This record gives sequence, structure tokens and C-alpha cells, in this order.
Amino acid sequence: YTSNKFPTDYIPTVFDNFSANVVVDGTTVNLGLWDTAGQEDYNRLRPLSYRGADVFVLVFSLVSRASYENIMKKWIPELQHYAPGVPIVLVGTKLDLREDKHYLLDHPGLTPVATAQGEELR
Repeated sequence: YTSNKFPTDYIPTVFDNFSANVVVDGTTVNLGLWDTAGQEDYNRLRPLSYRGADVFVLVFSLVSRASYENIMKKWIPELQHYAPGVPIVLVGTKLDLREDKHYLLDHPGLTPVATAQGEELR
């Protein structure tokens, strides 16, 4: 996502970051993306990276109920606890697959997340 290419292989990371200058309304802003590990092993370490954050971006798959529930039950409560008041932006990915009959047939057991359900996370 940081190099405008889709990765061919998934390589899990404990912590990864990327920084770039972007122009917003004529003002140069340094945008820092921090990708933290979601594994349970890092539950105590991960909140240390939240200090000083201006916004959190939580990303979930619209074709995975488990992904949605992870946002709802783990990430939102964690961020509200460790970083109260910091805005959270929710991003649903794979919108193109949510109503793709071929994809859903090839992946039995997937339960797509409806728009209304995503909006409930507000």
C-alpha cells in the first residue's frame, strides 16, 4: 500500500512504518503510517506505539465477518482505552468482492459485511 503495488506474498510483521510528505489543502504534512502487530503476543507492547497518534486507521475486509468482528471487539475498544479522544477512521476493503457470486461460491463460509453493519461501528 505504500508503494502503489499489491504485494504478491503476505509477510507478517511485528511493526512496520512508512513516512511520506503529502500536500493537503496547499500545506505539506508529514504522514506517518505505523503497522502494528495484531497478534495476542503483542497485546502489552502494541499500546506503546499509540502515544502521539493524531488518528488511527482501522482496516477490515468487507467479505470477512471475522475481520469485522475483530475491529468491533478488539481494535475499537483497545484504541478507546489507550488513546481516548483520538479519531478512528474505518476502511472497508474488498468492496468489489462483497457481491461477487463467483468469489463467494469459491470461498464458502464467508459472510460479507453489509453497509449498515459497517456504519454501526461509528
